Amino acid sequence: MVNSEKLAKLREKYGNAKGGDMFDPHFKEVADTQFSSSGERKWPFAGVPTFLDAPFAPDAAKTNFDGLDVALVGVPMDLGVTNRAGARLGPRAVRNIERIGPYEHVLHMVPGAHCNVADIGDVPFRSRFSLESCHEDIVDYFSRIVDAGVIPIAVGGDHSISYSIQRAVGKGRPVGMIHLDAHCDTSGEYEGAKFHHGGPFRQSVMDGVLDPERTIQIGIRGGAEYLWEFSYDSGMTVIHAEEVPQMGVEAVIAKAREVVGDGPVYLSFDVDCLDPSFAPGTGTPEIGGLTSREALAILRGLKGLDFVGADVVEVAPQYDATTNTAHVGAQILFEELCLVTDALKRRKAGA
Repeated sequence: MVNSEKLAKLREKYGNAKGGDMFDPHFKEVADTQFSSSGERKWPFAGVPTFLDAPFAPDAAKTNFDGLDVALVGVPMDLGVTNRAGARLGPRAVRNIERIGPYEHVLHMVPGAHCNVADIGDVPFRSRFSLESCHEDIVDYFSRIVDAGVIPIAVGGDHSISYSIQRAVGKGRPVGMIHLDAHCDTSGEYEGAKFHHGGPFRQSVMDGVLDPERTIQIGIRGGAEYLWEFSYDSGMTVIHAEEVPQMGVEAVIAKAREVVGDGPVYLSFDVDCLDPSFAPGTGTPEIGGLTSREALAILRGLKGLDFVGADVVEVAPQYDATTNTAHVGAQILFEELCLVTDALKRRKAGA
């Protein structure tokens, strides 16, 4: 039965309210970032697409990334793949996904209101043909970002890019890593090339920029297990995909937090950590992966760690007629932005 007194109060409060009028201070904070003073909101399907609808700052490097806290960077390079190519189209596909954010309802966060973030465009590669020069360009560009005191979040591209990004974020001291993937990516040189997506994290450890004792790899599975000897020998913690439901998500989160501790952490998310039913658009799909809900729960459970960089890689949209994989990539990018923003706020509060 309708409570007439309650209905009268709701009519008094909301009868003349517009879509952007919020009374709860927390929800008002979100609305203020989305609605103009006249109550208009940007159309999600119009305009030039950017990562997470962030402001576009393609010339940020010319001003040494002045005013930025976080830089969203496209890395459209897939010369390091061992199977199906196409991840070079990942950044464009992720940019084309609309309606991600601005509010993270589980973490109760509005990252865009608490950090200065921009899509600064793509790494300026000199050659589309040279794998070696592409990695030189990645190291150079991300080093400039890090040296400017800005936290980079990258969208790949194949997973080989993570090695060169870590050379930038870990050059002052080795970082720990939380790595969600179907593959450990710690194999050795293939056919004369060390820059391939099956081995970035062996290279990072050997270069002294990644601490294997503070590295956890989650979602691992498939017939390439024999290639990942280095993970075990170096002291990395490996949680296979089938162990996730056995342990439970909360236990996986607790283990990840235990492994990385209080030090600086890099977060790397390969979309093939998910089962292909959730993310078919990737170069090396493996049956039996995580669900998107499990992956989001794990990431959300990492709030409070000292993140200094992150990436989302291996979105290859041409293998996905539904755009689900790019949608996953965009949502993961938003979760990473939340985690990085939280780390920034805590560092500023402790300064």
